[in-house]
Amino acid sequence: MSTESHDAVDVIRTKRDGGELSPGQIDWVIDAYTRGIVAEEQMSALAMAILINGMNRDEISRWTGAMIASGERMDFSSLARPTADKHSTGGVGDKITLPLAPLVAVFDVAVPQLSGRGLGHTGGTLDKLESIPGWRAALSNEEMLAQLDGVGAVICQAGSGLAPADRKLYALRDVTGTVEAIPLIASSIMSKKIAEGTEALVLDVKVGSGAFMKDLENARQLARTMVDLGTDAGVRTVALLTDMSTPLGLTAGNALEVRESVEVLAGGGPSDVVDLTVALAVEMLAGAGRPQSEDDVRAALADGRAMDAWKAMVRAQDGDPDAPLPVARHQDVVRADRDGVVSHLDAYGVGVAAWRLGAGRARREDPVQAGAGVELHAKPGDTVRAGDPLMTLHTDTPERFARAHESLAGAWGVGDGAPGRGPVVIDEVRSEG
Repeated sequence: MSTESHDAVDVIRTKRDGGELSPGQIDWVIDAYTRGIVAEEQMSALAMAILINGMNRDEISRWTGAMIASGERMDFSSLARPTADKHSTGGVGDKITLPLAPLVAVFDVAVPQLSGRGLGHTGGTLDKLESIPGWRAALSNEEMLAQLDGVGAVICQAGSGLAPADRKLYALRDVTGTVEAIPLIASSIMSKKIAEGTEALVLDVKVGSGAFMKDLENARQLARTMVDLGTDAGVRTVALLTDMSTPLGLTAGNALEVRESVEVLAGGGPSDVVDLTVALAVEMLAGAGRPQSEDDVRAALADGRAMDAWKAMVRAQDGDPDAPLPVARHQDVVRADRDGVVSHLDAYGVGVAAWRLGAGRARREDPVQAGAGVELHAKPGDTVRAGDPLMTLHTDTPERFARAHESLAGAWGVGDGAPGRGPVVIDEVRSEG
């Protein structure tokens, strides 16, 4: 005889019929799924019912809280400085975490950046950093706290103890066609971020072809849901909606993106990467109670303070910030087919090309090539001549070039007119209380 307080089929029926799940139903179903009492096919049915019928703010908040309660919570209250974190929904060439964490640390704010690996066409922050000789992603909680205390910034992999319910549910959503459910996306991201224990959180919600959210309205809904979840949990949360129709910066690929990040930390780098790094840093510092002007933040990139913090952060994780980065053994150049102006450069096509060249993985256990990826020489609005290089493809395995070229078919064009370049930050979503 079952001693369970609820029944999985009743919970599924409630949501299937458009009803609101009670706090007790939500707490039980997450806990019972984590314990293996609720079967995978039952959670699949519930996830599909949530995708179709949605959840209200109270339900999503309770669901997120139940996922947090399935594991441990980190505690940074022993640190002498406030904490702030950033989460990006993922894109192509999105190396922003690398210059951002040390930049924010310059202003006496601790940045505990628990990051992930890439899957599919979006790159993973840990894969990028692992192209630095010696650098390690796995830190104990004690090592992490010591580094935050000493250096002020850490980028490392999340421990398995944070929101274990999310890890099970994430894998399930992937194979059941329920990845797009906004309540499940929002609670997946926010359960980990709230469990991380940060006081302030800035969300970078990408919009466009290379992003998970292709249109502005869905991105805005996701941002609003996540900001509300953070607010309900007592975390100062703001979201920026940012453009991911074209790759960010001029590189997509692990060592290539580290190199570009170091250029930004040296006071140079592409303007879109610099602008977004600065915009996110300003929001993180305000959320942590250490507000700075945009000019002050830019000065920390120009005068070397952010670079010093970067080198200290890399060394603390056994990396050599001065070692040469890996370079792929083979290159292939894509050239302009006519004189004119680059009319479009599709982020998704470039992301898939980088992935096929070996920069990403199709399954979690796949290895990645440190030097593989795409280097851009021109972006929309740039004038080119016939034969000019538009991009260079990098890989250790030249048999991959053909598939990479396939993914770039139609992903770029050269025309007569110059499209206007919009700002990288499209909109912002703040707490409504």
